[in-house]
Amino acid sequence: MRTGRLLFLALAVVSCGMNAGRSREAYRETDYAKAPRFKALLYYDDSAEQAHVQFDHQAIAFFKGLTVGEGFLLDSTQNLASYTLEELKEYSVIVALNAQPSGEARKLFERYMEEGGGWLGFHASAYNDRHTDWPWFVKFMGGGVFKCNNWPPQPALVEIDNGNHPVTKNLPASYVAPASEFYQWVPEPRENPDVEVLLSLSPRNYPFGIKDVVYGGDFPVVWTNRNYRMVYINMGHGDRQFTDATEELMFINAFRWLLERDPASLF
Repeated sequence: MRTGRLLFLALAVVSCGMNAGRSREAYRETDYAKAPRFKALLYYDDSAEQAHVQFDHQAIAFFKGLTVGEGFLLDSTQNLASYTLEELKEYSVIVALNAQPSGEARKLFERYMEEGGGWLGFHASAYNDRHTDWPWFVKFMGGGVFKCNNWPPQPALVEIDNGNHPVTKNLPASYVAPASEFYQWVPEPRENPDVEVLLSLSPRNYPFGIKDVVYGGDFPVVWTNRNYRMVYINMGHGDRQFTDATEELMFINAFRWLLERDPASLF
């Protein structure tokens, strides 16, 4: 009987030691921030059309929610030209919410990106056509200009192009994105070898739209230009974008991936 109790106690000690070891290991694998890891800048335009402003305000609340616990510092602006280049370079990433620089701010943005800056652009932040007159930005976006769109905004089946990429690695192979206006581009971004398309509208959506109808063609909606630390996300029209957990997860994945590639951030 005494031998049995001693054996039980010995096993308990070993088990506790093993559990303690696992706990210490788990603790070592947890990375608690002692200070904010980085700074991010939200760039938006309250003078834009109502549907874009609706998205902008919801996106501002969404990204502010990610700062809980002071994990990072978040500022916002409607005027990039109010910053010097050195001030702008303090930010690991600019999150462009349907806003695009104009005038002298274009050169400032060009230098920021060419010198390693980060950009997460939504929807109209990438809009360009023959009137935009910004060749650098067309190159930055992968060479495509606006071709057409669906109208009115509607949900769409989207498919993952590369499930191994950090932006898409934990997403389902396809999902129904909340209602939005989606832009199609020409030439198609996929034709550029520097562009990696991450998500596309499924051909199963065609014909796509009711007033303005898209009948076919390649339709990327999320991509990155490998020459820059950037991700473009076509979603961002109206007040439905933050109603789907999968879409929100994709936004966070893209945000984090850009930060992980910034040597100055603490990731």
